Amino acid sequence: MANWKQKLADELPLLGHRNWIVVADAAYPAQSHTGIETVATNAGQIEVVQSVLAALDGTRHVRPVIYLDAELPHVPEQFAPGIGQYRQALDKALGSRPVTSLPHEEIITRLDRTGGLFRVLILKTNLTLPYTSVFLQLDCGYWSDAAEQALRSRFKAARCGSAEAQ
Repeated sequence: MANWKQKLADELPLLGHRNWIVVADAAYPAQSHTGIETVATNAGQIEVVQSVLAALDGTRHVRPVIYLDAELPHVPEQFAPGIGQYRQALDKALGSRPVTSLPHEEIITRLDRTGGLFRVLILKTNLTLPYTSVFLQLDCGYWSDAAEQALRSRFKAARCGSAEAQ
């Protein structure tokens, strides 16, 4: 087993909602926040994405919220040979999972802010194509967004009711 796979296996039970896992391209910078750890995988990006998603699928406590760079669909083949084939392979690897696209700098800013409070694991691959990093924000695996919204509505109603009673 490669070192990065063992690192992922060791870290995954410790990670929870608000943590991130990033599967990054070769040029992704080493970030300096203390909560951000970068691991060189020396592996292909699609392989790492598939392994990380399979590991996450095997957990009950977290689920990934997937972000991609909004620039990715606009990178032309003439400047990045192989980008079209990569996009197809990534689409296949992600399957039917929902994906949110945001500008690269916005995602990096989120990671930087997160790294000050929560851990971020960056798995750096050998891929040399731009705007190809896959960002996985971890969310609670046993509590859905709909359940959280319902709870917040009930909580707000209960607090308003208790304020009116005073």
